[in-house]
Amino acid sequence: MTRHAEVALAAAAAMEPGGARAVARCDLLSRWPFSDTRDHLFRPFLGPGHEATCEITTSWMQEAGMTVSLDPAGNILGRYEGLTPGAPALLVGSHVDSVKDAGSYDGMLGVMLGVELVDAFHRAGRRLPFALEVIGFGDEEGSRFPSYMLGSRSVAGVLPPDALAVSDRGGVSLVNALSGWGVDPDRFADAYRAPGEVAAYLEAHIEQAPSLEEAGLPLGVVSSIAAQARYYFTVEGMAAHAGTAMHKRRDALTASAAIVLAIEEIAARGPVDLVATVGWLSTGENSATNIVSGAVTFSLDLRAALRETRDRAASEIFAAAAAICAERRVGHAVEERHQLAGAVCDQMLNEALSGAVRDVAGYEPPLIVSQAGHDAMNIAAIAPVSMLFIRCAGGISHNPAESVLDDDVELALAAMIRFADELAQNPRFRSP
Repeated sequence: MTRHAEVALAAAAAMEPGGARAVARCDLLSRWPFSDTRDHLFRPFLGPGHEATCEITTSWMQEAGMTVSLDPAGNILGRYEGLTPGAPALLVGSHVDSVKDAGSYDGMLGVMLGVELVDAFHRAGRRLPFALEVIGFGDEEGSRFPSYMLGSRSVAGVLPPDALAVSDRGGVSLVNALSGWGVDPDRFADAYRAPGEVAAYLEAHIEQAPSLEEAGLPLGVVSSIAAQARYYFTVEGMAAHAGTAMHKRRDALTASAAIVLAIEEIAARGPVDLVATVGWLSTGENSATNIVSGAVTFSLDLRAALRETRDRAASEIFAAAAAICAERRVGHAVEERHQLAGAVCDQMLNEALSGAVRDVAGYEPPLIVSQAGHDAMNIAAIAPVSMLFIRCAGGISHNPAESVLDDDVELALAAMIRFADELAQNPRFRSP
């Protein structure tokens, strides 16, 4: 263990167990050496910050009574056996990687709450009819390699065969990065958990939206995770001098601007759960202030609670883009980059989780559609899933301004403990 990790571990050891400790640990992990950069949090998959984070998290998991390992996909996994060794597990967790200039709690808070959940049962000397496992998925954000959710997709067995055939911006291949981390790329898919190994999956996460804050409530329960699709649009016009007459131009940038506005209008008149984002646009290396743009590329991120809603909006956007480009005498192409089908959370698990919130917080938690993607949407392929949302200030996420209240996180932990106790009484979750 590095000297920095030893100092951080010593500071964390003085904290009282509970939700506030989970918050404090997230704050600690937002600083170097648990970040690849010193001035802000950036913890990409397989970087030095990721390694240091797994190192100290291993210590915390072991203190909580777990045996700890890295699975074949580089996910950190701690297991607390149940009454029957080898029993299926209640899997609890989220992701440990981050975007650039990130906040402290997106993903990591769910992992730290999982550690606190197991620690509570360990300190009480209690075992449940099922094992408790805490997982920190190594890659959810896709902030280093042009992929996404590699860890959870591998666990769920839904990783495409060519998923590892990518490189980062520095030209380092994912295969070489994995090998350098001691992870065998040929065994990456062996992280798959067969149905029955995981009895259920619970993920606690900051809401990443302001609805709980606006309602004055600390916790909510996720009903479903939105279906997502990402596309790249390429608009091909003709580069020309800035002195070219307006009616003679085939301007790729103004055509792209019209398409972007059409995307906004189509999404705005759709259902409230439909959202569309153009997050990136490039006019290419040959652009200049005195050149009419000849080619533009931009992204589209499209999300809705139902895949059918998302796909109808996509069709309408594609038709609008074709009409705009025809009118403006430019060509265009659309490339689908990825699709996520979304997931509906398990009704029985959600009823148990809602009941747990009622018991500890004294109110009926709202059911919320998550527009953000989560590892839970992949794990739903092998096990029933449920998600607990925690209020965050202003709904701000992927930003250093991420903020949660210790009291809210204490309530979240209490609800998770109550939830596990409820499942322990359910015959569906008792080992034969």
